[in-house]
Amino acid sequence: MDRDNASVAAAAPHGAVTDHIICFLRDIGIAVCEAEVPEGSFLPGIRIERGGLRVDRARLRWPGDLLHEAGHLAVVPAALRSDMDDDLAELPPVPHGGEIEATAWAWAALQHLGLESAVLFHDGGYHGRSAGLRTTFELGVYLGASGLAAAGLTLLPAQGVAGGPPAYPHMLAWLRG
Repeated sequence: MDRDNASVAAAAPHGAVTDHIICFLRDIGIAVCEAEVPEGSFLPGIRIERGGLRVDRARLRWPGDLLHEAGHLAVVPAALRSDMDDDLAELPPVPHGGEIEATAWAWAALQHLGLESAVLFHDGGYHGRSAGLRTTFELGVYLGASGLAAAGLTLLPAQGVAGGPPAYPHMLAWLRG
């Protein structure tokens, strides 16, 4: 391995997973800019900025955090998305566009990408509740899925019809209109 490749590998220990997630986010219409994120950001190596994500691979600690932050962008109506930045508290209240819906969206994306649940619910996240959330979602108790369904992004099992689209965690749309 040459020096340039060695430094990239050292800076991005989760490189393949990060690449997979970033490619997906860009494919669904979430802007991802790779640039320096100052130390001390809310999540290491990630910022929500002008309705997209800024990612600093050298500081990114948990690639699954990209999915959760993208979830915040995805569940907010398109008209508000471009105004979003790290201070989500400044957004007006959005029905079915909160933390629990962002988490449910991130789980659906994780399933779509075929990644392990620990990528999203890693030991360093969710204020010490990662293990409980991991178990809850793995058991099929999908907190926030009803909000995603109310926003038109997915269907709940009771809404499904024979031959129709599958229910959550399948998504009808990845971004709220």
